[in-house]
Amino acid sequence: MKVDVDIPKCVGSGQCVLIAPEVFDQRDEDGMVVLLDEAPAAELYEAVRESAMACPAAAIHLAQA
Repeated sequence: MKVDVDIPKCVGSGQCVLIAPEVFDQRDEDGMVVLLDEAPAAELYEAVRESAMACPAAAIHLAQA
């Protein structure tokens, strides 16, 4: 799986960080998403998919690696 985030679309809700903190973080200054791992391990796929679905701005995009 390959993860990509559209930072300009991010609204800083933090749902991705709550669901998959190994893959996502937020910038301190504005709360925008920070992608920690663009190719997470298979055991994180479910959490990453859930993060993408929970994102209110649809800023998380997933693709097959």
